[in-house]
Amino acid sequence: MSSADNDLLAPGTGTDAAALPLTHEALPGAEVRDGSPTAASAVLATLGAVEIGVWEMTPGTASDVEADEVFVVLSGRARIEFESPALPTLEVGPGSVVRLTEGMRTVWTVSETLRKVYVA
Repeated sequence: MSSADNDLLAPGTGTDAAALPLTHEALPGAEVRDGSPTAASAVLATLGAVEIGVWEMTPGTASDVEADEVFVVLSGRARIEFESPALPTLEVGPGSVVRLTEGMRTVWTVSETLRKVYVA
């Protein structure tokens, strides 16, 4: 069975990414900087080596090491800080489009549960 067989979207179908039910889990303790954030995701489709999905994080602060990704925020608000001093802190909300590259070290401070559609 290929990974595409587990995709939520079959060819010719659609879904409401903003309303898609997701099952949250606590983030690993080593990643949590403040609060008790949880996260959830669902793969919508796999196109070759590219994955398209929905990801969500509840309020709190957590660190992460990124993958190559472009995402669009559907709902919520967050601040994304980068370890690299050459990159500015981003404030994101509905409609924000962001590109991350593999290996970037980030700190996400989510003030309103953040939901995004990602392409990675």
